[in-house]
Amino acid sequence: MSASTFTNKVTITHIGTATAILDIDGVTFLTDPFFSPAGTTFPAEAGHTLHTYEDPALRPDQLPPIDAVLLSHENHPDNLDEPGRRLLDGRRVVTTRDGARNLAPRPGVLGFADWQEREVRIAGKVFTVTATPCTHWPGHECVGFVVRAEDFGVAPDGRLNAVYFSGDTVYRDDLVRVADKYHVAVALVNLGKATFDGLEITMDGRQAARLFRDLKADVLVPMHYESWDHFTQNGEGLFKEFEAEGVLDSVRWLKPGKAVEIN
Repeated sequence: MSASTFTNKVTITHIGTATAILDIDGVTFLTDPFFSPAGTTFPAEAGHTLHTYEDPALRPDQLPPIDAVLLSHENHPDNLDEPGRRLLDGRRVVTTRDGARNLAPRPGVLGFADWQEREVRIAGKVFTVTATPCTHWPGHECVGFVVRAEDFGVAPDGRLNAVYFSGDTVYRDDLVRVADKYHVAVALVNLGKATFDGLEITMDGRQAARLFRDLKADVLVPMHYESWDHFTQNGEGLFKEFEAEGVLDSVRWLKPGKAVEIN
């Protein structure tokens, strides 16, 4: 990591797919909760069936207390299955506007439009959460998130230190706007080059490297590239593309079920 004024402790524990525990100074965020076992199938768009072939590294009953959920979208089962849905009960959840409507009447769920920014109290601490646009499945809402708190500090150039979770998206050039305001200390990015009928719906390594440079981020943390048969690029493919793009030294790889210290 380059010299940074961001000194908050960040650990990430990857559970599987886009599900991870993001711990920032003891405040725990859970991303896109999915806990179904290997061999589970789900109906998908355009008559497809989704197949998962790896168990999650942790079961719901093995999780630490979760303070908030970053839910990129509610309507795809590989980002929110039934066990994950039950975890939302009684918790603070940030997601899309459609997702908030579909999850009602849970009072802790907040729906965000693209680029909407709100202050959200989580575990007694005020965070500023900004929803970032995603291009995923046509006609469906999906967002990523920039998360910041006052004690994250300010970068030497005046931008506000923050942590970014991409959600499911392909590369979008308008995401460069994040770097206008925020210094992204950690970028947690969903990859895998997920593809249906020739339509790419998540990034590959080259797109991720381009986004990483656009964001002027310190650390790139890849996930969401294993466990499903609609993912077409695995860790080996990502490694090669990150190396070719010159960003490999900035990548931190996660280990299933293990807390990896990022900062």
